Amino acid sequence: MTDSTHQSTDHGPDHGPDQSPDQSPDTGRVALVTGGSRGIGYGIAEALIARGDRVCITGRNEELLREAVDKLGADRAMAVAGRAHDEDHQAAAVDAVMARYGRIDYLVNNAGTNPVYGPLAELDLAVVRKIYETNVVAALAFVQRVWAAWQKDNGGAVVNIASVSGLGASPHIGAYGMSKAAMINLTQQLAHELAPRVRVNAIAPAVVKTRFAAALYEGREESVVRRYPLGRLGTPEDVGGAAAFLTSEEAGWITGQTLVLDGGHLLSAGLG
Repeated sequence: MTDSTHQSTDHGPDHGPDQSPDQSPDTGRVALVTGGSRGIGYGIAEALIARGDRVCITGRNEELLREAVDKLGADRAMAVAGRAHDEDHQAAAVDAVMARYGRIDYLVNNAGTNPVYGPLAELDLAVVRKIYETNVVAALAFVQRVWAAWQKDNGGAVVNIASVSGLGASPHIGAYGMSKAAMINLTQQLAHELAPRVRVNAIAPAVVKTRFAAALYEGREESVVRRYPLGRLGTPEDVGGAAAFLTSEEAGWITGQTLVLDGGHLLSAGLG
């Protein structure tokens, strides 16, 4: 399960001790990261800014967004508050980025929700619809808007934050896992349709240490970590590094793929 925070959520670049702000990198590229006020989304925004991109983050909470922009650095970051599934918010976010930066090279669909914990057989179907609306439909909507605003004519890349819960059964978070399986398939469909102008890939993390995923490890982290061959849970920085790679020129021949970040967790899925 990932941290795709259910907030439909530029610390400026690290200049180092001998590097002044005027010497900071600037790729000229721009990213829109949904759900970016904290957790995985913030880690991704931080990684993109560190390499020289400018970033717009979204989220529900205006105060958290302001704090995030202050840490990221207002010279490299901006924010638009709203709910990821709200069509007016989607339009406002894309319009605001285009108005300020004039381009959107990269879209990272990280915003998501998981409001329930329990068996699918007893789940309120209204909750299932809400999960799909935020985790899947909103992601597609942002792709459509960014494609129309910039990427159709100029190219770019999309990264969808999925989850290992979308790769197999995930007891008690089944609706969330179903939505992430849908996002993985969405990634493949879009990679086929948007090629060759736009590359589309997904990242599927296991448990990442964030507020969103706290129920999966808090109070029992030591026992949870035993299931991970690499001996620790994931961090937002782990996902940020992967997103930076998938939006880089080094990943220029990669599309339609799902990169699993799980510390080796799935290696233990077999019998024995």
